[in-house]
Amino acid sequence: MHIFLKKYRYVFLWLIFFVLLSTKINAQHTNLEKCLNEKKWNELFPNRLDISSYGESAKKGLPKKDFYSFRSFLKAAESFPQFLSGTDSILQKRELCAFLASIAKETSGGWEQAPGSYYKWGLYFSQELACEKGCPQYSDTNKKNYLPQPGQSYHGRGPMQISWNYNYGQFSETYFGSKEKLLNDPSLVADDPVTSFASALWFWTAVQFPKPSCHDIMYGVWKPSSKDTAAGRLPGFGAVVNVINGGIECGKPASTDTRYRYGYYLFFCKYFHVDPGPNTECTTQKPFGQ
Repeated sequence: MHIFLKKYRYVFLWLIFFVLLSTKINAQHTNLEKCLNEKKWNELFPNRLDISSYGESAKKGLPKKDFYSFRSFLKAAESFPQFLSGTDSILQKRELCAFLASIAKETSGGWEQAPGSYYKWGLYFSQELACEKGCPQYSDTNKKNYLPQPGQSYHGRGPMQISWNYNYGQFSETYFGSKEKLLNDPSLVADDPVTSFASALWFWTAVQFPKPSCHDIMYGVWKPSSKDTAAGRLPGFGAVVNVINGGIECGKPASTDTRYRYGYYLFFCKYFHVDPGPNTECTTQKPFGQ
């Protein structure tokens, strides 16, 4: 018996690891699917890419498919078990609302008099407008670990509209295990739906100093330093906006565009019947790093 156990101990260890990993992924899936399902997804995003009757110009003439499908979202979430992790249902809902608000605003095709309201037009675009033929201004040659490749454009793509070569490279390292994968082919973020959602979840869960991750903010993991507090940066959706677009939207009166970003968060909180919590705006917050 002793010899048998010794011979197969590595098999047992791998089985234990697999069970623990599966349990963690299934728990995360349970949290996500406990809050959201395909019916709700279709209600919240009725005008998403390839579903709306107002087709994105870059996709005209191509075969239609439900690019931003709920199934693709679930599949991508399997690689990011920290998303909606934990046991506090209120914090889970707030994080979900903050995430949905962020991807909806970044990809919105809405306008003031849009059918169904501005807030029913999230996930309409898969890439940044006016960059369909490339935007070389998103290449930063100072980032030596993630140098841009000739002929490639690192403009905004996917639900979170990740931009710049260093973000593509870091996401690629995490998700594919190789920075070259997306540095050489950044278009994959706008072409493959699971990779597209994964890019948004990577940005959401990644800590990029001096910024905390959006997940850590919404789930109360991030504890503001004295410098953060002095700069008005406190836990809440406002700090998420600061992470995403602080240099443009924070520390100043909110523009109409920023008001829509806040509005998206309140819209989703109302839909999921959860209090939005404190510090929902970044009007009085200095951008991270200041």
